[in-house]
Amino acid sequence: MGSNFNDLYNDPNFIAPSERAKIEFEVAIIGKLIEARESKGLSQKDLADLSGLKQSAIARLEGLKATPQIDTLFKVLHPLGYTLTVVPEEHMQ
Repeated sequence: MGSNFNDLYNDPNFIAPSERAKIEFEVAIIGKLIEARESKGLSQKDLADLSGLKQSAIARLEGLKATPQIDTLFKVLHPLGYTLTVVPEEHMQ
């Protein structure tokens, strides 16, 4: 009997809750990055030029092919008008 993705993803013996939280954070932040870039009418190349990164680095981030480092996130979020903030969990929706 096989398991589907959701069964495996939600199985704490297969993926630890902390690892699942990390994955969900990365997906959420990259989703917001793409949304912000597109809402400003910027291409990946435009964002790369503004952030001092290469277009290929932006593509890897947006494709979830690279784990974003904090300094890289600041570089790409700043020209989009965003920053990172740490907030208590009770303030999150």
